[in-house]
Amino acid sequence: MRGKLLFVAGAALGYVLGSRAGRARYEQIKTVSGKIWNNGNVQKGVHRAEEFIQDKGPDVAEFVGEQTKKVVRKVSQKKDSTTS
Repeated sequence: MRGKLLFVAGAALGYVLGSRAGRARYEQIKTVSGKIWNNGNVQKGVHRAEEFIQDKGPDVAEFVGEQTKKVVRKVSQKKDSTTS
């Protein structure tokens, strides 16, 4: 779902930035996107995503840190074993 949302947002942004339809089309897109963004269901989803990120962010950072340390240790061990 997130990937689809990002794709649609990127496609819309690319269209707006690359459009030769002029200022009127830009204003139309801006108005419609503002209505969508301010929709209650969209804002509920935004708030849920923000809460999820605040809740899971530290866990993700810790996991990434641990995995990075493991990779560094493995690379260091391989480097040491090849130089011995």
